[in-house]
Amino acid sequence: MKAITIPQPGGPEALVWADVPDPEPGPDEVIVDVRASGVNRADLLQRQGNYPPPPGASAYPGLECSGVITVVGADVAGWAVGQQVCALLAGGGYAERVAVPAGQLLPVPACDPVDAGALPEVACTVWSNLVQVGRLGAGDTLLVHGGGSGIGTFAIQLGAALGATVLTTARAAKHSRLRELGASHTIDYREQDFVEEVRQATDGRGADVVLDIMGASYLGRNVAALATGGRLVVIGMQGGRKAELDLGALLTKRATVAATSLRSRPLAEKAQIVQGVRDEVWPLIEAGTVRPIVDRRLPMVEAAEAHRLVESNDHFGKVLLTLG
Repeated sequence: MKAITIPQPGGPEALVWADVPDPEPGPDEVIVDVRASGVNRADLLQRQGNYPPPPGASAYPGLECSGVITVVGADVAGWAVGQQVCALLAGGGYAERVAVPAGQLLPVPACDPVDAGALPEVACTVWSNLVQVGRLGAGDTLLVHGGGSGIGTFAIQLGAALGATVLTTARAAKHSRLRELGASHTIDYREQDFVEEVRQATDGRGADVVLDIMGASYLGRNVAALATGGRLVVIGMQGGRKAELDLGALLTKRATVAATSLRSRPLAEKAQIVQGVRDEVWPLIEAGTVRPIVDRRLPMVEAAEAHRLVESNDHFGKVLLTLG
């Protein structure tokens, strides 16, 4: 088969479409012929040499895909050859075929089967962090940073569907579309102080949950934006790894700071998250309340251009790499 390989870490030009061995399924795995794979920030980090795949995972980038099952492992139950699926991956989505643990498969919901490739990584990341970690519920206020990203567009929709009031930071050009997705207040992070905007929007109370992709550069201000008893959940480090935390401010608010990753979790934990998404998020997609937001589709061989687009932050929602 062919796959996007990374012979040497570097810029987008480091991505090479090359012949590679076909994947061999384990007894608890299936082979999926890939139709589309979502582009995620983690793929950019892997290309740069800063985020190697976990032990045993495919060496090729790609943390989610949609496609058709073509081989079923001996111990797999409940899945069959010919089924349309999408899947959470530890790697390997930028390829014609990928081996997937059966516990990380999801049926294609009520959306375009190709666009389903934009769902697994964001759905699992957002649901696990907002619901499991952040304990987001009806009546809460949620602040989503990077609202125009794949994670952001999904988090806004899910937060609104759960009955939360959603605030988000993004470039001003994206604000109208973010309000259409369910954001009640949009903040231009380049021109406005998001801490003050959150305070004004909540009559001084603050946000119950903050979903943060920035990390170090936003840490102090995120704590300042929290309500009493608030939960800050960090899922990215686009603004750096290290920052000073004012424990006094955290104690005063009786607040919580959590940080999570998904790719390196044990298979059992991933399967539990995928099942939670199937139980709680898939019905929202079936009802049309939540949907995949796809900026554009590019052929898999144009992976370098897709990476340039995501690095520019000019996209809205997910960028998909497609085959066929």
